[in-house]
Amino acid sequence: MGRSNSTDPARNNETEPEIFLLTGLSSQPHTRVVLFVVFFILYLIAILGNGLIVLLIIADSHLQTPMYFFLGNLSFLDICYTSSTIPQMLVHSLTKRPTITNARCFIQMCVSLFLGVAECILLAVMAYDRYVAICSPLHYTLIMNRKRCGWLAGSSWALAFLLAIVPSFTMKIQLCGHNVIDHFTCEVQAVVKLACSDISANVGLMSGSSIFTLLVPFAFILVTYVRISLAVLRIRSTHGWSKAFSTCGSHLTVVGIFYGTAMAMYLRPQNRSSEQDKFVAIVYGVVTPMLNPIIYSLRNKDVKEALGRLMGRNMGPKG
Repeated sequence: MGRSNSTDPARNNETEPEIFLLTGLSSQPHTRVVLFVVFFILYLIAILGNGLIVLLIIADSHLQTPMYFFLGNLSFLDICYTSSTIPQMLVHSLTKRPTITNARCFIQMCVSLFLGVAECILLAVMAYDRYVAICSPLHYTLIMNRKRCGWLAGSSWALAFLLAIVPSFTMKIQLCGHNVIDHFTCEVQAVVKLACSDISANVGLMSGSSIFTLLVPFAFILVTYVRISLAVLRIRSTHGWSKAFSTCGSHLTVVGIFYGTAMAMYLRPQNRSSEQDKFVAIVYGVVTPMLNPIIYSLRNKDVKEALGRLMGRNMGPKG
């Protein structure tokens, strides 16, 4: 939300607002209380579920493998993502006039973009891990060694920083006194709608970035799973089929939910209604992080067994 030093006297009287008003999800007090309860429960499930996944991966030696290393990164990322928006949403649900400062709005926008892009890349890395595990099982431990796993995870976070944070500082958007954001958070597309200057270059940059950060990893995932499917078709044992589908099913489900909502948010026409934006943002930023640990725990035998071992140690006889 860069400032513009215009020499136009008419524009000099219109300064960039220091405080923004957020319309939220509803103006009705009773509805806001209901929304507070609902989102508090969703947030609690997301934090506890993803936190439990991270704890299990750290505590259980059976889960200290490349697949679960990347899953731990995903769960940690989801904790950060939900915590960047939902606590503020909860506070604003009980506030008559929700406000946020210019600086906090910009930080929230950057953090959300950064974490969203990081998840796009990380899901592609997880697809590559499954590809190596199924198509080159004999060389899996050699290819996906500890050093390479760390490099892939670190590269995901670093590339997300370059693709999300750096462009955010280069975009110059002039906000001439308009300070009502028709959203429950500082979502970049909602903020851009307040611009009073020519933003065609910024829109082009965002569209190009969205295509690169969404479609390229998604295409990579599709190609990877096509090759995985061809490899699975050559497996003759029922046990091999079952193991392949169990390791890929959860990841494919998460990919479908995440990319479906992300594309609906960032690749749809700009003239859609704000209510549609809010609904997609809720699914993308609240529901998806909550579902991820549920999907992985319900469809993953290793996670269930690790949870059983952890509970058994904590509930075992003492003394």
